[in-house]
Amino acid sequence: MSKSAAAAATPTQPTAVGRLIVFTGPSGVGKGTLLRQLLARHPELHLSVSATTRNPRPGEVNGQHYFFVSRPEFEQMVADQQLLEWAEFAGNCYGTPRGPVEAQVQAGQWVVLEIELEGARQVRNFFPEALRIFILPPSLGELENRIRQRGQDPEAAISRRLDRATAEIAAADEFDVQIVNDDLDQALAELEAALF
Repeated sequence: MSKSAAAAATPTQPTAVGRLIVFTGPSGVGKGTLLRQLLARHPELHLSVSATTRNPRPGEVNGQHYFFVSRPEFEQMVADQQLLEWAEFAGNCYGTPRGPVEAQVQAGQWVVLEIELEGARQVRNFFPEALRIFILPPSLGELENRIRQRGQDPEAAISRRLDRATAEIAAADEFDVQIVNDDLDQALAELEAALF
């Protein structure tokens, strides 16, 4: 049977349906590690590329790691509603360009956004149908241990991170799926079950 005949014989065959997956959780919860493992196991998933006003670091490639833009360009993107979400951290702006995400989803691809709580709330305005996943620590005490083991932050910064984490954890019920990252393999299995 020719391809056209096969297509005509199965008119109800579904077309590929894209999906947006919003992935968040407090700093130090291990969401980056979890997401890297998920993407390694499922190359069909696409990680969204953010825009930023900060300068590229050595080895970073424009359009691959970030879209590097000037502050005026970024502000114009905000004014033109070209960003699904955005925020400012440490004097630099970060945001998710709307066009590439919408194009990928419309093309049937599954796109993952790894973003902060406020960004996830902003995305809901543009993509209310997105699957929203929140990664939780086993406890605040364990989260504090993980942050301290990094050895990167002074005491004041650790305190700020924990205060922020407490507020973020309180918002976990806003998400479709909550996964506790106690055991990485178990958390990955739960994540796969939620997605596939």
